[in-house]
Amino acid sequence: MFITKKHLSRRTVLKGAGVSLGLPFLSAMVPASTALAQTAANPKIRAGFFYIPHGAIMFNTKYGAEWDRWTPSGSGAAYKLNEITSPMEPFKKQLTTFSNLDNAAAAGSVHVRNPATWLSATLPQGNSMSTTLDQVMVKFISQDVQFASLELASETTVQVAAGNGGAFTTLSFRDKDTPLPMEYNPRKVFLALFGEGDSMGERAAMARQKNSILDMILGRTNQLKSSLGSEDKAILDGYLENVREVERRAKMGPANPHLAGLQIPDAPVGELEDFAAQEKVMYDLLALAYQADLTRVATYITVAEGTNRNYPFLNISGGFHPISHHADDLERIKMLVQIQKWHMQMFAGFIQKMANTPDGQGSLLDHSIFMYGSNMSNSNQHSSYPIPNLIVGGGNGKLKQGGQHLVLPERTPIANLHLALLQKVGHEQDHFGDSTGTITEI
Repeated sequence: MFITKKHLSRRTVLKGAGVSLGLPFLSAMVPASTALAQTAANPKIRAGFFYIPHGAIMFNTKYGAEWDRWTPSGSGAAYKLNEITSPMEPFKKQLTTFSNLDNAAAAGSVHVRNPATWLSATLPQGNSMSTTLDQVMVKFISQDVQFASLELASETTVQVAAGNGGAFTTLSFRDKDTPLPMEYNPRKVFLALFGEGDSMGERAAMARQKNSILDMILGRTNQLKSSLGSEDKAILDGYLENVREVERRAKMGPANPHLAGLQIPDAPVGELEDFAAQEKVMYDLLALAYQADLTRVATYITVAEGTNRNYPFLNISGGFHPISHHADDLERIKMLVQIQKWHMQMFAGFIQKMANTPDGQGSLLDHSIFMYGSNMSNSNQHSSYPIPNLIVGGGNGKLKQGGQHLVLPERTPIANLHLALLQKVGHEQDHFGDSTGTITEI
């Protein structure tokens, strides 16, 4: 029997009028009669690191274990999620949470070193840091894609309370002397991923342009669809619909009628006034980047370390940072729990998108390792132990499934978790940061 079916390259892009759009994984990318694992379409592992400042409300406030709203009850697979982590219930079987993680490198730093030491577990020397976990992973899982890594944030990290934009306000160091800035303008991210706009002039021209990049590649899209089966057409249509929606929201600028007539400076093009929409659009851009295999490694500061971010949509008055200094006031603790739970809900929405996105024989969530957490414990005391962190995903079959809460030995270095994650993505080394071993249970 002769098999003549042609297949698409995994690197296929649609081009037109100076823009290009990567494609999600399609069955047509697998050569006929070829096992998936033997092709370029073999699912590639993705990794993402999602940071929230100011820790979580745990057992170490004045009110003790009674007011712990992070730590699950029980251990092993027979655990129950707490209030802040409850949005992750649909993904409990792919979730691991930890008790007793420590990061000595963050101790005493208040806010300044917290972001950069979360993924390095290394005490900086001057302005030098060690290569962070995400960038170690880049070297062996994300070298053959358009963007080796993405560094995202929901708001600027240039804030007086956390280093005023200094070297340690990023999560990511490419090497000990190269901090990578976190981009918080969704329009810049969108144009970098899906179209031109490297210079200020190009971005201004793109902002004036009314055409969608999907309109620019319409002919090539229709041509491709004519060669696809019904299942691939449905996947492609869903992907393009997501691109269209993210594009629409990325073009939205601030629009507050109460500001009419006031003399205010120009806002950065693309940053959204609605913070809930801003955080979601960055999650959605990242989801598209993973789906199109434009990158496999990302970091995301969901809200900045020195933030004074308000949450009027939660009916909370006052900023995140001032509320985090709750002085054991129960009403402020309740507000802080509400803020922390809301951020977890946003993360859970991203995880749901990953779970719903086909990727070979499984979903993007099945083929990913995502870490969410903080480098602080009790925000009122600026303490760094224990720090709240979790991981979720299938890890391409490398992460233990079934769900579990691991009660680790007291003051287990977070670097032990970093080392374990490196091993899960296929990079064998025996030390990372201040690690004393690895965590074999994940």
